[in-house]
Amino acid sequence: MPTNKPSKNEDEFFAKEDAELLKEQRRRARAAAEEAARHTHLMKCPKDGHDLVQERFHGVTVERCLHCHGIFLDADEVAAVVAHEDVTLLGRVVRDLANALRALRTEPK
Repeated sequence: MPTNKPSKNEDEFFAKEDAELLKEQRRRARAAAEEAARHTHLMKCPKDGHDLVQERFHGVTVERCLHCHGIFLDADEVAAVVAHEDVTLLGRVVRDLANALRALRTEPK
């Protein structure tokens, strides 16, 4: 009685095909999970995880935590602060920070 069992080559082919499909599904699931995790941290305080609000001071938008009152600036916001001529201690600190950020951006990877 003949069996309709596929040959060994067919078994190998479909096993490889299934493995590739499974690998791609896992990659997509990982990417979706990473994207979802990124969105859970969007506009959250890096110190305590509470919500951040955007506020504008002298033409510069900064993020502020309503809980710990921390103020957070990204590199472009720091550059905007540095663009104002300010000789106070805070101005010098921000300028030094901007120089450090600029150096990090230009380092070869």
